[in-house]
Amino acid sequence: MKAKEYRDWDTAKINQEIKDLKVELFRLRFDQATGQLENTARIGKLKKAIARMKTVLTERAE
Repeated sequence: MKAKEYRDWDTAKINQEIKDLKVELFRLRFDQATGQLENTARIGKLKKAIARMKTVLTERAE
């Protein structure tokens, strides 16, 4: 999803989505450490999505 689409969301929804993605990221890193992760590209995609959402929140704070 693009940052433009995140700008349409309200702040509470963005914060909740960040929390959900961080939980998923933790699970993926755990799977990677145990050798069970099949789609390693998913980790990078989650990190980028979290960064985009945080960028939108920072823009709103200014």
